Amino acid sequence: MQIYLDHSATTPTRTEAIAAMHRVLTSEWGNPSSIHQWGERSSTSIEQARFQVAALINANPDAIAFTSGGTEANNQAIMGVANRYDTPQHLIISSVEHSSISAPAQWLEDRGWQVTRLPVDRSGRVNPDDLATAIRPNTVLVSIIYAQSEVGTIQPISELAAICQQYQVYFHTDAVQAAGRIAIDVQKLGIDLLSISSHKLYGPQGTGALYIRPGLELVPLLAGGGQEMGWRSGTQAVPQIAGFGVAAELASEELAAENLRLIGLRDRFFELLSDCSMLIPTGDKIHRLPHHLSFCLAIPSCHSQASITGKTIVRQLNLAGIGISSGAACASGKLTPSPILLAMGYSQTDAVGGIRITLGRSTTRADIDWTAMVLKQILDRLTPQLVCI
Repeated sequence: MQIYLDHSATTPTRTEAIAAMHRVLTSEWGNPSSIHQWGERSSTSIEQARFQVAALINANPDAIAFTSGGTEANNQAIMGVANRYDTPQHLIISSVEHSSISAPAQWLEDRGWQVTRLPVDRSGRVNPDDLATAIRPNTVLVSIIYAQSEVGTIQPISELAAICQQYQVYFHTDAVQAAGRIAIDVQKLGIDLLSISSHKLYGPQGTGALYIRPGLELVPLLAGGGQEMGWRSGTQAVPQIAGFGVAAELASEELAAENLRLIGLRDRFFELLSDCSMLIPTGDKIHRLPHHLSFCLAIPSCHSQASITGKTIVRQLNLAGIGISSGAACASGKLTPSPILLAMGYSQTDAVGGIRITLGRSTTRADIDWTAMVLKQILDRLTPQLVCI
């Protein structure tokens, strides 16, 4: 039995998106910048996808710029605002951002920018009052993740965006984990910039989008042909964009029903694991992505260097044909604690024991029942190793 429960890492490309990609590859393969009929057919595919992606977040299609993915969209948002200024200014992010936000913020800080990293509570949420207090006269951009990948927590985006509007500061949100999974309306929320990734919502890898509020000026990362209304030069990846558009349209159509189904499965999964003392749920119980479960391992305090980590569980489940993920990173053989769990107040030992289980369109009740049983068996087998002598 093979059970894939790592849908926050990537999702399988749905057949409808693959069909759209096949159509482009076989009959709409022209350069979309060309004015002849071959180019026009390709350009039409892009514009159709632009409407489909825009509808997912209730945006004007002209406000959608296609990118190579969420990482580029995030970098374009941060650096596109920052590069408007000749002298360093002030930037605000949260302490639980994806590295495609925290890394460019650090790059700017190394070059003289002031960067405030807002703290989060134990559930991983930002307090809007902390944002209001942090804004300075030279604050030019606030970037707060919409929903955290590792722990599933959804931020109070409407309140955060309202504060930025009040102080006339641009507001960006990394919605890579949220778009296609929860309803988003950029116009109601008052968002200036928003990042999306295709492969998180059953589209192909290698494409994404940045929503740019009409009237907002960004300095592009890439200079050249001036494609994507001048925001992103380079011949567009038309097949991927076409698949992205179809996936976005179907995600929008299926959103309400699929959310209810996933919430039911997620809550059942939490209940099945509630009697497992070795698993401590992480993230916000209420403000949470519908498909997302996360835990850290309860390691006895006598084990200062945890012999069992989140990656241990990932490997054991993989041997059983089940795919999940861990938040800790391994570089040069050394396990690095999850910066997200550390920012939420967890100890170094706890922060190497994080695991994430994320459900998807193909997940069934039988899948979660089986996985819960296998996970408990693995933990029971490993528990004797954690006895303090």
